[in-house]
Amino acid sequence: MPQVDVYSILAVFLAIGAVYIIGMLLVLPIKLIVKLVINGIIGAAVLFAINFIGQSFNFNIGINPITALVAGLLGVPGVILLIVVRLIM
Repeated sequence: MPQVDVYSILAVFLAIGAVYIIGMLLVLPIKLIVKLVINGIIGAAVLFAINFIGQSFNFNIGINPITALVAGLLGVPGVILLIVVRLIM
């Protein structure tokens, strides 16, 4: 029966831990990117819906790089922020 060295066991556990940490570091940015893309799609859809519905009430939010960035990054809260800013101005 072969002898098992304590350092070999320690090396295996460290390798497993390193693979786990590297895996987590690779998964977190992907989750963040997916969340930003979903927020962007929802924000753009709500912005277009507000502009479509707002035509009846003579209310629109100009779609430019700044409003697209706010709606894309923040999603629905960003569109609400844009509506509040538009109502104040």
